[in-house]
This record gives sequence, structure tokens and C-alpha cells, in this order.
Amino acid sequence: MKKLILGIDEAGRGPVIGPMIICGVVVEERVVSELARIGVRDSKLLSPEKRERLKSLIEERAMRWEFVEITPSEIDRYGISLPQIKGICYLIDKLCPHVVFIDAPTSNPASYKRKLKALLKEKKIELVVENFADRKYSIVSAASIMAKVERDKHIKALSLKYGDIGSGYPSDKRTIEFLKKCMREKRKFPEIVRKRWKTVKVISRELRE
Repeated sequence: MKKLILGIDEAGRGPVIGPMIICGVVVEERVVSELARIGVRDSKLLSPEKRERLKSLIEERAMRWEFVEITPSEIDRYGISLPQIKGICYLIDKLCPHVVFIDAPTSNPASYKRKLKALLKEKKIELVVENFADRKYSIVSAASIMAKVERDKHIKALSLKYGDIGSGYPSDKRTIEFLKKCMREKRKFPEIVRKRWKTVKVISRELRE
């Protein structure tokens, strides 16, 4: 039986605008070393052009891949952690791997692993849950790249609909200007904005005073 390896990572955990995208990529065990050879590494270290090129190479080698989109309204209602845990478990249950490598978004990977185990249908799947797994394991880097390209696609589509929203991150001046414009002109934020984020609350308070 071929041993199936699943890597999971997300893009868009920190932005104030747009969804968080979680990606799972499944490959045969023999393919994992090949991912590193073709240049797969943490998406944050790659240019958009390089990510696009690697996405195609990953898809050529992967058995399956799947995305989960966590919307701003879900994040506002439930916070970021619970939807992410549920999204990861959904991917594991659907893709049925033998081993899963996951980039832990908390400082306590062991606790995060226990939470995942509790929600999984198949309890015998081996989980490797570590901080900076996107830098350590090429299969997680592959998921990181796929998630980032998918989120970028979402942001481009939102920009066509709403105008220049920047990258969606609080550090982006264009994103901040978009949020201020929403408050000045409409006195409210559209559904693409995470309204419980501190950035939004600060802007809202400043422009109402």
C-alpha cells in the first residue's frame, strides 16, 4: 500500500480583510523529497511569480489537494481558532492520509494536537503538529504555497468589486485607507472586513469622534 502524506497550512490568518484559506496537499511518500528538489519552501519566502510557478509543479505531483475558506463573518462570529481547527479536521477526514504534517498556529503544539485528535473521525492517523512546520517540511510548504496563491486570487476578485483594498493586512496603507473610506462614506464596513479585528475598532472609534 502506498503511504499517503498530507501537508496542511493556511494563508490569511492575520489580515483584516478577506478570508483565511486552509489548504491540504496529499502526495505519495516518495514524492516528498522531490518537492524540496523543485524549490518548494515557505510561501512567505517566495515572490508571487515563483509561487504561481511552483503551484503548477505541485499540482503535477500531488494526488489530491483541497481548500477550505473561512469567511470574515465566520471569523467574527466564532473567532479564528475554532473555524481553523474544524477546517483542518475536515481536510484530514476528506483526504484520508496515513500521516499529516501541520503548521501549529499556537505556542503549544501538543495542546493543539490534542484538540485536533478529539475532533477527527479517524483517531489512528499520525499527526505531526509543530511550530514553523512550513519551514521544516516541504509538504507543509507546498500547502502554504497553494493556500497563498488561492487567497491572492480571492483578494484580486475582491479588488475588482470593491476597488483598491491593498493586501488586506493591517500593515498595508492601502488597506487602512480603504477601511477609513468605508467609514467616511458609508459609516459601515462591507462583509469582506473582519469587524472584530482591533484595527477596525480603532478606525471606527477615531472617525466617529
